[in-house]
Amino acid sequence: MTDKPMSGRKAQAARNDKLILEAAHEVFVADPEAPIAEVAKRAGVGISALYRRYPSKEDLLRKLCGDGLTRYMELVREALDSDAEPWEVFRTFMREVVLADTPSITVRLAGTFTPTADMFAAGVEGDALNRAMLERFRSAEVLREDVEAGDLQMITESVASIDIGDAERTREVRLRILELHLQALRAPGAEPLPGSAVTDEEMGARWIPKNVKE
Repeated sequence: MTDKPMSGRKAQAARNDKLILEAAHEVFVADPEAPIAEVAKRAGVGISALYRRYPSKEDLLRKLCGDGLTRYMELVREALDSDAEPWEVFRTFMREVVLADTPSITVRLAGTFTPTADMFAAGVEGDALNRAMLERFRSAEVLREDVEAGDLQMITESVASIDIGDAERTREVRLRILELHLQALRAPGAEPLPGSAVTDEEMGARWIPKNVKE
């Protein structure tokens, strides 16, 4: 049984929503303080159409970050389920995270809105998936023993900070720099890493708005 095609109005709403979220990613990653009207302008939709879907900037930010987390968790599950050679699975996972650009959302938008309880719960689930994925690659002896989830997040976030203007060239350079990191991550590793990895608590604290922390 196939799904019925959406009506013209519903199809247009779906297209508008896609345009809004793509525009929101571009606008708010570039400038978290940008007004929501800039998103409507970039998406080519009326401000009233945007507000019907997202009554406030916080609603839009929550949706954008929630979708980013969902996509990241999909990539982790794909890595856990893959039967391919372990190192290539890990390498593909890291590349797909960079290409999806989910780390940019964390770098730029963490702490700019109040997450929902569902988002925190999804974060806890994501932490568990990360631990399972790391254990898989350590057990396969392709990932150095002293690498933690926080290390991987800091690497993808640092790679996501690269922006040299042209989108295609930026993507190319990001993947090049990621490859340098990957060579350092591969087991057995030349020398022990100094210090300790960023903890789950430290990463989670970044999502609490600054006015709540104080």
